[in-house]
Amino acid sequence: MLLNAPRELSTPRGRFAYRDTGSGGAPLVMIHGWPESSYSWQHVSRHLDAGFQVIAPDLRGLGDSERTVGEAHYHKAELAQDVISMLDALGIEQFQLVGHDWGGIVAQEIALAIPERVTRLGIMNIAVINNLKGNMEVVNKVRSSGGAIYWYQHFQQAPGLAEAMIPGNEVAWLRYFLKGAEHPVPEDSIAEYVRMYAIPDTPACAANYYRTFNNDAKRWATLTDHVWPMPSIYIYGNRDKVIIPEYLNHIEGCFKAIRVVQVKAGHFLHEEKPEEVAATINGFFQPAPVAS
Repeated sequence: MLLNAPRELSTPRGRFAYRDTGSGGAPLVMIHGWPESSYSWQHVSRHLDAGFQVIAPDLRGLGDSERTVGEAHYHKAELAQDVISMLDALGIEQFQLVGHDWGGIVAQEIALAIPERVTRLGIMNIAVINNLKGNMEVVNKVRSSGGAIYWYQHFQQAPGLAEAMIPGNEVAWLRYFLKGAEHPVPEDSIAEYVRMYAIPDTPACAANYYRTFNNDAKRWATLTDHVWPMPSIYIYGNRDKVIIPEYLNHIEGCFKAIRVVQVKAGHFLHEEKPEEVAATINGFFQPAPVAS
């Protein structure tokens, strides 16, 4: 099962792109993170159960979706509303949902906004937004170590730097992050992200994911009493140097039911170990029966 080439979709919120595996099957919405696009699910999709209908949006400012000027559009609750508008336009009512990196945050925001439509939730290598205790333990550890590994976040938060320095240097910029801990990210994926990042205004739009982070975090700090009601899974690439193990502390109290699965991989676990990640997805999410 492979994802189709990007399709364009206009909604009241803007012009977006998405990849899918065609109609039929149980809808499984898969949301990419930074600095990737919906193409990040291409290698996973090869190993997914044929009973899934995959819908993989390109988030605003990335992939082939519109490059929108202005930080306000990149608050994660706003990005969630973008995806919801796409699903509404596609006539997708109930669905299962998985997200990686910033896409995992957007997935949580979707599940927070419309929990009655999300039947199962998957999060991959990103913070659980209602886990204030665990996330504060991460902050304390990072502060004690100096936090040098997070330089790229501060770089992108600095006004004007990303848009001034990345254009023309997309290959070096992306290869720095996409090395992989166990296996390299596939070359076809890297070529796709280089193409995408060369689209005008992409460095600024991508940087807005980080420039809005502090305000997003203030809002998430108010969610400590929230418990995710739907069955959930956290799939963790345990060689990640940025999303460190402390992010997993105390997450059991954030979910009515949570399963944690570790994969021997780095941050981009779904690109490093697509077959293993797909097997985990197949084992937790629920495909529709396929006629033999």
